[in-house]
Amino acid sequence: MKKGIIYAVLAYLSWGFLPLYWRLFTAMPAWEILAQRITWSFVFVAVLVTVSKQWKRLKRVGSSRRSAAAIVLCSIFISLNWFLFIWAVNNNHVIETSLGYYMNPLISVLFAVIFLKERLSPGQWLSLFLAGAGVLIMAVQYGHIPWVAISLAVTFALYGLAKKIAKLDVLLGLTGETIIALPVALGYLFYIQSQGTGIFTSLPLFSILLLMLSGVATAMPLFWFAKSMQLLPLSLVGFIQYIAPTTSLLLAIFLFNEPFTEGNLISFSFIWLALIIYSFVTFKKSKVKVVPVSQADAL
Repeated sequence: MKKGIIYAVLAYLSWGFLPLYWRLFTAMPAWEILAQRITWSFVFVAVLVTVSKQWKRLKRVGSSRRSAAAIVLCSIFISLNWFLFIWAVNNNHVIETSLGYYMNPLISVLFAVIFLKERLSPGQWLSLFLAGAGVLIMAVQYGHIPWVAISLAVTFALYGLAKKIAKLDVLLGLTGETIIALPVALGYLFYIQSQGTGIFTSLPLFSILLLMLSGVATAMPLFWFAKSMQLLPLSLVGFIQYIAPTTSLLLAIFLFNEPFTEGNLISFSFIWLALIIYSFVTFKKSKVKVVPVSQADAL
């Protein structure tokens, strides 16, 4: 279990500190960063799939219409999620990204009711009500709906639903998703370079090398997460997951100097209370068992 905890903490700390990484590329538009991330993620996972000789397995899965459609949906949702996150980080909305990932488990529960017809306990309904109240308070404070937080939570929850249908492990899943997005990413990169508006080639060599490592920065936390899911009860991983948004929130307040107002505190308090109730109910209902990677929602 100790190894599993280490893997889980590594994964969620990596995701929590990801804003620091994307802040290194503020000179680039978010769309260009996204296209580079997709490209280098594909390069990295393609090497791993080649070394592990799993291309035939991926081809077999892709031959199923249901699985292929699910992979396409996964690719769309995760690409949107990546773009929103990168844009938000580089436009001083890290607090909202933190709120979005705090909300994610609750949005996933709501989607389970809508799409999978699951029944919720009174405690889970209370969690959703409190989360909704928290979002409403923030909307009143901002004068508009916190669309960054909601969009991140919704796209990631939809990604999780599509992952359940695709039933691919982390490596093949990420490979399939990046294969789908790669033609669009490369087409966009070639277009902006031909127009002279691309930033990549004008970056210092060190920045270029750092951006090329975005594939590693994307894939490694996923593999650590998958390992933790093999070794730990799902309920324990559920508690550890809050390391990521908490880390991002602390970065936003203390490093990026984003304003954290009294209204933010009240809004987040509602979300935190909702998560405490949700986690307590989930912990009571869960059985301590090992969850295979194929059942886990990749993050």
